[in-house]
Amino acid sequence: MSQTAKRRSTDGSSLRTIQAVDRAVDLLKLVAGSRHPLTVGELAATTGLNRSTAWRLLATLDRHGLVERDPVTQRYSLGYAIVQMSAAGDYDALVRRARPVLERLADDTGETANLAVAKRFHLVYVDQVEASKIMSPSWLGRSVPLHATSSGKAFLAWLPREEREALTPARLKRYTDTTITTRRMLEQELDAVRRDGYSVCVGELEEMLYGASSAVLNEHERPVAIVSVWGPQHRVDREGLPKIGRETARAAGEIRKLLA
Repeated sequence: MSQTAKRRSTDGSSLRTIQAVDRAVDLLKLVAGSRHPLTVGELAATTGLNRSTAWRLLATLDRHGLVERDPVTQRYSLGYAIVQMSAAGDYDALVRRARPVLERLADDTGETANLAVAKRFHLVYVDQVEASKIMSPSWLGRSVPLHATSSGKAFLAWLPREEREALTPARLKRYTDTTITTRRMLEQELDAVRRDGYSVCVGELEEMLYGASSAVLNEHERPVAIVSVWGPQHRVDREGLPKIGRETARAAGEIRKLLA
């Protein structure tokens, strides 16, 4: 059976499938499930394919943006088309599971709590919970610049360097006097995010808006969502940001367990 293969479905029936597609999917799953990028030889050996077949399939996946080959190491990782397709999905399930955690976070901090996800090359807010007795503008559906927000920095910190560089321009746009505008300064701050488990923003997008964020990581330590708390400077100041940051990290850990 050269072009088709039989696979057993979950209900026990046999379905005819396209062998080349099956093999490509096997490669894609292996790339997605690996903690580290793999070479074509490693992918071929693990899937039982000969090297030339694996190479052609990976080249096809690469052409469509489903995988990406590092030109230096020749290793494969997931491509941006995967992120785009994931971002096109329905976030209702994520929002439902995370909502009780966001509500507790808003109550504990007394400020607005948000949940953001990656969509194309931006972060978009998909849920927002206000603490009692405060009114906040809605950020639902809004995308934010990654280098000028705590949510964006929490997201960038857990991506490989080549992905961070692809998602941020060489010249970072200045929004306020405190906006990070150089790659060197951004990388220094991302090191601190990975060390502390949370990021902060001190009026970097809007002068009077301060906040802290933490990433919800999957089993491969990649960000799948971002938890944020923000408020006006007169309530959320520099001294209080570390405590709020630790609260967002705790909340992100809770959501991670709920999604496991």
